[in-house]
Amino acid sequence: MPRVLLIEDDPSVREGVELGLRRRGHEVRTAATGESGLAALAEFRPDLLLLDLMLPGMNGVQVCRRVREDSQLPIIMLTARGDDFDVVIGLEAGADDYIVKPARTEVIEARIRAVLRRMEAPGGRPSVEFHGELAVDRAGLTVAKNGERLALAPSEMKLLLHLTAAPEQVFSRQQLLEHVWEHSYHGDARLVDACVRRLRNKIEDTPGSPRYIQTLRGFGYRFGPL
Repeated sequence: MPRVLLIEDDPSVREGVELGLRRRGHEVRTAATGESGLAALAEFRPDLLLLDLMLPGMNGVQVCRRVREDSQLPIIMLTARGDDFDVVIGLEAGADDYIVKPARTEVIEARIRAVLRRMEAPGGRPSVEFHGELAVDRAGLTVAKNGERLALAPSEMKLLLHLTAAPEQVFSRQQLLEHVWEHSYHGDARLVDACVRRLRNKIEDTPGSPRYIQTLRGFGYRFGPL
């Protein structure tokens, strides 16, 4: 079972989530602050990070940015308010998904499995595909631009794999939520838009005038390249 690091300052939430995940077989390490969480990250080496957004001191967004400096560890944010502007900032910082508290353990477990599935290699296609300056290795789950490997978070990788599987096809935000984030309900389009912006910043020469991931206003996104 995946090893989970939970950084949460609320004792009742921390203990409840930890107990629920342990009952489902996860090995769980907890921390109450961003600073102690980063120390535990280096020692525990988890498969996934559950990260509270509103931590005292170093907040969740700062922790997320620090982790993303040298790691593509899957990150799910925990937030008390789904409409909080900070959620968008957290997604921009590199989080792969978010969960609004309080949440049942089965919901958290389902999101953990969905995020980790994004790291699995898809089958049935050539291993390496070339799109302009990009080389996408679908089996190795790597992307290189002009021969230089790019560091993509799990959600960014799966989004790129999904878009490149059908070049020129237009996908709505809801379709991308269902296929990439596995949100079957009418989900939060901010997940898609934030991930697209992060991905453009990594693969595009000029993110403000994208060549690869194009926006069709009122419809969604498609993959070029132009």
